[in-house]
Amino acid sequence: MKINWGTGIVIAFIGFISFIMYFIITMNVDDAYDHDLVTEDYYAEELEYQKDIDKLKNAKNLNENITYKKTAEGLIIQFPKAIGFKKITGKIFLYRPSNKHLDFDTTISLSKPNLLIPDNRLVDGRWNIKIDWQYNGIYYLFKESINY
Repeated sequence: MKINWGTGIVIAFIGFISFIMYFIITMNVDDAYDHDLVTEDYYAEELEYQKDIDKLKNAKNLNENITYKKTAEGLIIQFPKAIGFKKITGKIFLYRPSNKHLDFDTTISLSKPNLLIPDNRLVDGRWNIKIDWQYNGIYYLFKESINY
């Protein structure tokens, strides 16, 4: 049997369509290509964004902001020294962009001016840290991307 140009075009179309279908099915089924939203309730958080902007402004007005450093024990978060650490309350949220199952949050309860997040809770790689805290009725926010 001879293959003429019409048969070649049909075979090329079938090959191309097969490749695209294989690609689509692989991307939708394979967990390695899983894609998630940053948060499940994205639109409700978007409406609260102005409050976050105000908290960031408050944090910018501080003489000293939150700092962090990686140690053998884990990630140490240092709160400003000029503030009485016993009156600080809030939450720390760590978001892992590559795997939502590693995300976690913890409440801030300080007995010293720093907070330790244990090394066994953090996997090496990129993390987004969000510290939403308050002191004497004023709300502050610290957001940063870190490589652990």
